[in-house]
Amino acid sequence: MTDVATGMPSNAFVDALARARVMAIIRGTDPDAAVATSLALFDEGVRFVEISLTTPKACDAIEQVRAQLPEGAHIGAGTVLTEADVTDVEAAGAQFVVTPAVTPSIAVAAERGLPVAAGALTPTEAWTAVQEGASAVKLFPASVGGPGYLKAVRDPFPHIPFLAVGGVGLEELDGYLAVGAIGVGVGSPLVGDAASGADLDALRQRARAYVTAAERHTR
Repeated sequence: MTDVATGMPSNAFVDALARARVMAIIRGTDPDAAVATSLALFDEGVRFVEISLTTPKACDAIEQVRAQLPEGAHIGAGTVLTEADVTDVEAAGAQFVVTPAVTPSIAVAAERGLPVAAGALTPTEAWTAVQEGASAVKLFPASVGGPGYLKAVRDPFPHIPFLAVGGVGLEELDGYLAVGAIGVGVGSPLVGDAASGADLDALRQRARAYVTAAERHTR
């Protein structure tokens, strides 16, 4: 399964995410601020950024970021729910897609060669997402059960790459990685209100802190 937009196979996506450890999640109110936020995160060493389709003109923002993408960085689309969403984000240049649940977009994206981090909470959902073609499972919201729950879900599925998302602050990062998560997806604890026009200097400080923490677990 090869990503048409990037030539990145599904396993290469998982390997790169497992090295980077952190995916930033951008949900904002200003597309220009979303672009600036993405580029600032890349400047500070974050390698994976997801722009949610709940952000106004998200596809325009993705397209702009893709045109300025640093080497080794990856831009994706989040809250990708439908076949139409997949078509839109693929045209914008998204290199991967993320879903909040087991959605029709998983199979569509997988068929088109776009790696998918699919949202799931239960063991049944995790298994179903992989059968639909997901490259990784986004345990969401991870804060419901914490690292202990992730370990319990992962134990019968050691071959499934899990990304912990939802309520993962800097203090929680170590706990999720210690029980086998390949990485964490972080929204407001990292991005704050930067994608709605807030201070990028504060964002940069938070990004450096997450990158430093992730480097302790680099594979």
